Amino acid sequence: MRDDGDMTSTAAVEWRDVPLPLADRLRHARNGDDLGLYLHVPFCATRCGYCDFNTYTAGELGSSSSPQSWLEAVRRELDGAALMLGPRPVSTVFVGGGTPSLLGADGLGDLLAAVRASFDLAPGAEVTTESNPESTSPAFFEQIRLAGYTRVSLGMQSAAAHVLAILERTHTPGRAVAAAREATAAGFDHVNLDVIYGTPGESDADLDATLDAVLSAPVDHVSAYALIVEDGTAFARKVRRGELAAPDDDVLAARYERIDARLGAAGFDWYEVSNWARGADGACRHNEAYWRSDDWWGIGPGAHSHVAGARWWNRKHPSTYASALTEGGWPGDGFEILSAADAHTEAVMLRMRMRSGLPADILDGDERRRADEAVAAGLLRVADGGYVLTDAGRLLADGVVRQILD
Repeated sequence: MRDDGDMTSTAAVEWRDVPLPLADRLRHARNGDDLGLYLHVPFCATRCGYCDFNTYTAGELGSSSSPQSWLEAVRRELDGAALMLGPRPVSTVFVGGGTPSLLGADGLGDLLAAVRASFDLAPGAEVTTESNPESTSPAFFEQIRLAGYTRVSLGMQSAAAHVLAILERTHTPGRAVAAAREATAAGFDHVNLDVIYGTPGESDADLDATLDAVLSAPVDHVSAYALIVEDGTAFARKVRRGELAAPDDDVLAARYERIDARLGAAGFDWYEVSNWARGADGACRHNEAYWRSDDWWGIGPGAHSHVAGARWWNRKHPSTYASALTEGGWPGDGFEILSAADAHTEAVMLRMRMRSGLPADILDGDERRRADEAVAAGLLRVADGGYVLTDAGRLLADGVVRQILD
């Protein structure tokens, strides 16, 4: 790991424009605790109609950015992060996007090498990459496993061709399961499939076929998310024009219950409202760190970070992100220092979503009284000195949080 003792080194000088309140927080955050790193890959082959992530196709970027210029900027941000934080072991790395697998196995290997050049990975570190099934192969999985990746998350969404078409996904229905098998054959013990439910035109039979496919795959983790119509997306414009129906809340609730029942019967336990794992080792430690409000640094265009009670976010476009770093500047586009009230609200919102539950001792008297009212209403149960969502409560998790905080 690079020496952080000299705060006047080149990378530190490059970040001379870090806002002073943020810089002070980061300099006093050198506590040696483990750190999570999120690395954002902004590239996609095509843009899915429902997606509002910070992603770009080659046609949208033109010559303004490339994987090479992006990786060089990422290296600069990693160096600056390591210098500001000091020697903190990295316990989890998560490469997301976008479509990280578009980098190819060599590109993902170079990215992990860049992390190791700036930070020490803790023993047993979890290293995850998202992948589009269509841009993977047996050789791809074998190579990234050798590079040091320990976990793969595959975007499946649905096993129904017409649902994938509505979502504008490019992979064929069976490819995600085939990719999961290839990843397992390459030596990955931890493989996740992502599912989206509630797409207009999806039937119960379509969902059952998707779950049949998921359960036929050698995976130990499943993520299932209700389709959300995000403002500014092509999907939202189609709903507004009446070309597609908006997802129905009652249908979404019924689908969630169906998913939970099928996964539970197959040995998967929910550990967060939208995530199920087979065995404790199957849970994604990086995402658990988010829900506990641990420290993580987001690297890349548009990435968000949370360290020592401070939050900031990077410039969104790959070219402006890279230019800021190349020209000796901080890549951030804004920041906030969380107040005690903000941190409390966030802790309640996030911890409530976890099966481990919301510790009662972080609630004040009125909040605990309202939590007890939710227990009486069958939305929460008391367990291990805290409050845990019941099956009915999971369907109304946001409302339960509002009830406790209001």
